[in-house]
Amino acid sequence: MKTTDTLTTLFTHHRWSNLRLLESCANLTDEQLQATMVGAFSTIIETWRHIATSEQSYFSRISTGKRYDRPADLPPMTLAEVTASLRETGDGLIEWAGKVQPDERVVIDWEGTPRLVPKTILLSQVLNHAGEHREQIKSIMTQIGVEPPDLQAWEYFDQNYEWERP
Repeated sequence: MKTTDTLTTLFTHHRWSNLRLLESCANLTDEQLQATMVGAFSTIIETWRHIATSEQSYFSRISTGKRYDRPADLPPMTLAEVTASLRETGDGLIEWAGKVQPDERVVIDWEGTPRLVPKTILLSQVLNHAGEHREQIKSIMTQIGVEPPDLQAWEYFDQNYEWERP
């Protein structure tokens, strides 16, 4: 079995989950990408755009300490652009996760008040934020009759590791 450090494993699974679900969403029609449900953030495509821009922002704070603002005059991201963005930030987060030290902090404007936030909290937010929204997307897919992929760590393990008997 190949092994990596804990954070690399967590963020590699995160990137794999995003890309695996995006691959499944690439087969959806435009009408299906506009589907939503009560309790979800928005439509499938809008939720993906939200995940991607949020992850760009988190990664920018982690890697540079600076806020990322997507230019307002850009058109909404296509699913292909979302995929490219999440592949890029996913790779960056894998690289940076192990570099972040517990005492590293970044200033974030929290509802008009600047606050020092540990970068470790941003790393936690990356995983939780995307995970919650991926589950919303999977629920919408199920409601429209599309079987979503299994994103559990067990499936990731089966697809990416050679296991051995004890």
